[in-house]
Amino acid sequence: MATKGGKKVPAQSTDSGDGLSVAYLVAYNVLQMIGWTLLMFKLVYHMVMERTVVGLYDEVSTFLNIFQTAAVLEILHCALGLVKSNVVLTAFQVFSRVFLTWAITYSVPSSQTSYGVFLFITAWTITEIIRYSFYFFNLLGGVPAIIVWCRYTFFIVLYPIGVTGELITVYSSLKEVQAKKLYFLQLPNAANVAFNYYYFLIFFMIMYIPSK
Repeated sequence: MATKGGKKVPAQSTDSGDGLSVAYLVAYNVLQMIGWTLLMFKLVYHMVMERTVVGLYDEVSTFLNIFQTAAVLEILHCALGLVKSNVVLTAFQVFSRVFLTWAITYSVPSSQTSYGVFLFITAWTITEIIRYSFYFFNLLGGVPAIIVWCRYTFFIVLYPIGVTGELITVYSSLKEVQAKKLYFLQLPNAANVAFNYYYFLIFFMIMYIPSK
């Protein structure tokens, strides 16, 4: 177990002592940790060299799309009992990020130059490096105190930065979504169902903070 201020912190647990399951989880967390670390290097390099958010998304999008989408596996980890986490809560957290990754940032080019993208990618990246490091060491039997401290301290700052960035990014996409009628489903159609993605995103923003 990890220690925090002299107290034991429960390790990430599995429902099975099966060595194969543990080995898989170790490999998964290591790969995610490496992926997000590489993304951080690319983010820092771009901002130091270019000093602008323009082009940042293009620089990091491959890593962002791959490793954020791979987090869908964490829902299966919960559902299959590999880890003791709430599957509904995990699914909501993962899909909200996947939605922002693909249905907003990837799909709406005008959102990619928003400062919101810089904010949420920075917050996500630091959070995930710490989180996957924490899980990795948990699986090995003990988490260094500095990682425990980082996980429960950085959250205080990274959470509002991330949420702010996410909302700015969604807002910055609205004009293009409305102009292009992106993902609109208009009547008449075979399903006899209408869908307005623009209003959906407005509703999404209104509900986002309470749901977080």
